[in-house]
Amino acid sequence: MDKRLARVGLVAAMAVLAACATTDNSKVSDHDAARFNVQLGISYLQRGDLQEAREKLERAAEQDPSFADAQAALGILYERVGDLGRAGQHLRRATQLAPDDPSIVNNYGGFLCRRGERAEGIEYFRRAAQNAFYRTPEIAWTNAGVCARGIPDPELAEQFLRRALEVNRNHAEALLQLADLSLSQGETLNARAFLQRYESLRAATPYSLELGRRIELAAGDHQAAAAYTRRLLQDFPDSAEAGRLER
Repeated sequence: MDKRLARVGLVAAMAVLAACATTDNSKVSDHDAARFNVQLGISYLQRGDLQEAREKLERAAEQDPSFADAQAALGILYERVGDLGRAGQHLRRATQLAPDDPSIVNNYGGFLCRRGERAEGIEYFRRAAQNAFYRTPEIAWTNAGVCARGIPDPELAEQFLRRALEVNRNHAEALLQLADLSLSQGETLNARAFLQRYESLRAATPYSLELGRRIELAAGDHQAAAAYTRRLLQDFPDSAEAGRLER
C-alpha cells in the first residue's frame, strides 16, 4: 500500500456508507460524497485501474473543491502516469488548502525533490517535521536527508538523518540511509554499526544486503561480504541487486 495514500482511511468511507443507508430521505453532503469518492479513487489507484481512479478523484474535487485530500490524491495519480504538470498543480493546491497538514506538506516536498527542486522540497520537509501535531516527524527528517544527498550535500544530509534518530532512535530508514552515507564518506565502521542497528529492527531487503556486501568489502572482510552475497542471491534472486552481481 502506498503510504502517501494511507491517511485517507476506510473508516471515513464506512461512515459515509452508513450515512447513506440511514434513511431514504437523508441527503449526503457534498463533502461526505467527496470523501467517499476519494476512498474509491484510492482503491482503484492501488489496483492499477487508473481510468476509474481518475474519474472518482476528479468527481471528488468537483464535489468539494476545498477538500485537500482529493487534490493530494489527484497529484499522486497524475505523477504516476507521468503528467508532472498536473501532479504539481494538485499537490501544491493541497498544501494551500491544508497548510497545517504535515502529511500533505511532506508529500509535496517529496514531489519537489523527485523533480530536482531539492532546496524547495527540503523546506517543505522542514515545515512538516516541525509541525507539533505530526506524529511521525522522523519520516520528514529522513526524507529531507535523502533529498539533501541528491544535491549532493552529505553534511546537511547527515544533520537531517540524525535529527530523525533524535526523534526516533529506531527509525529503520534513517539508520539505513546513514549506513549508506557513512560508507560513501569512507567511514566504514560507522556504516557497519548503522547497518547492524538496522538489521536488529527489520528483515533484510535486497538493498540492505547489497549495502552490507559493499561495507564488508570496504572493511576488507571478504568472508562477511561473501555471506551477504549468498543471502542476496538465495533470498532475492530476481532482485535488481542480485542481477547486477551476476552480470
